[in-house]
Amino acid sequence: MFWVLLLLLAWAVAGTACTRLCLAAVHAAAMDTNEATAARDHDLTLYEAAFLSGGPRRVADLTLVSMARQQRLLLAHTGWATVVDPRGRDEMERSVIGAIGPEGQSRIEPVRDAAAAADAVGSLGDRLVSAGLAVPAGARDGIGAAIRQVRFAAAVVAALGAIALLAPDRSDMPAHLVALWFALPFVLTLSCLAIARIEIQPYARWASPAGQRLLSALVRHSGGGGDRTYLTSVAVRGVRAIGEPDLRAAFAHREQHHEVMPWRD
Repeated sequence: MFWVLLLLLAWAVAGTACTRLCLAAVHAAAMDTNEATAARDHDLTLYEAAFLSGGPRRVADLTLVSMARQQRLLLAHTGWATVVDPRGRDEMERSVIGAIGPEGQSRIEPVRDAAAAADAVGSLGDRLVSAGLAVPAGARDGIGAAIRQVRFAAAVVAALGAIALLAPDRSDMPAHLVALWFALPFVLTLSCLAIARIEIQPYARWASPAGQRLLSALVRHSGGGGDRTYLTSVAVRGVRAIGEPDLRAAFAHREQHHEVMPWRD
């Protein structure tokens, strides 16, 4: 009856993982219910929309694109950023200029990383969490960890089932019945993952459900043309919304083995 012990272990692993995922989802849903009313009348800025759509790096991307369109920053297709106007108009722009450094020129990738980690972006995230629009880091990490645990549990159940089927001592139990017993906890884990993909996925992003509703409203009311519509698209969709090939190439460029300083011959 060695396979029975393996079956009990499979149920324990699957049950623990699925219970943790359910508790994390309930906690996130309760948080959204408590804070949705306070967030209902909030008007999103472009920086806030960028954070809720893609986190700190999206804010840095939006700032770079905004400054480039105003020709206060040059973004080369080779992956370099050069400061034209060193006077930042807000905290985000000053963070980008500070990340570029006193020489006024730097590769874009480290600038994005440094600007995303700046205090200005951290304060923006804290304000959005307080307003009930962004998911707190603890809740986001908790749900992500719970989903990974369920995936791991599914693999463990499958492995235990295989061991049980290959074990020489299976008494008189037919192999297909042993497989059926192990299929039950395996189906439980897969069902939890399927439900998580449909129901819990919004909570695993940067924006809470209340924040996502405001993002949807922002997109609906951003029709027409102009710079505001363009930047809204970048804030919500990221750099893939950039229409200019050279500007898009600036963000897609990766570090090379050798560095060639542009505009400095």
